[in-house]
Amino acid sequence: MARVFAQEDGNLSTRPITTSRTVSYTDIDLAFANKTNGEVFKKTDAAAVKQAVKNLLMTNKGEKPFNQRFGGNLNSYLFALSEDVDNIDIQDAIKTAIHNHEPRAAVMGAQVLLKEDFNSMHILVQFQVVNTLEKVELNLELTRLR
Repeated sequence: MARVFAQEDGNLSTRPITTSRTVSYTDIDLAFANKTNGEVFKKTDAAAVKQAVKNLLMTNKGEKPFNQRFGGNLNSYLFALSEDVDNIDIQDAIKTAIHNHEPRAAVMGAQVLLKEDFNSMHILVQFQVVNTLEKVELNLELTRLR
């Protein structure tokens, strides 16, 4: 009994050719600086993902229209520094926000240094850009103004 395959199946007894697709990430540079020809600068690959993660973490929940859950909501922790706020709570919030809202980044680690006397915190997020081997570090310094 002979098997019948479609023509595009070809010879199924041989190994298929494995191909990989290079994914390029591109975002608009949020500095909105103009090129000499009037176009807006773009961020690509790791720089685009780094900018997106920073934007995500700096956004408070409820600020993005039609997506009330978007954001890292880190500013809320600045006003709670005098209370019992743990570094682990902030690290979990960072990891959850990136996992839920930025599929291009895989978090490898997050460190938080609370400076309660200065009403500020220093955040170091280490992540890998998905589908690449590129590792990125993002440093944020958040300070309460009031």
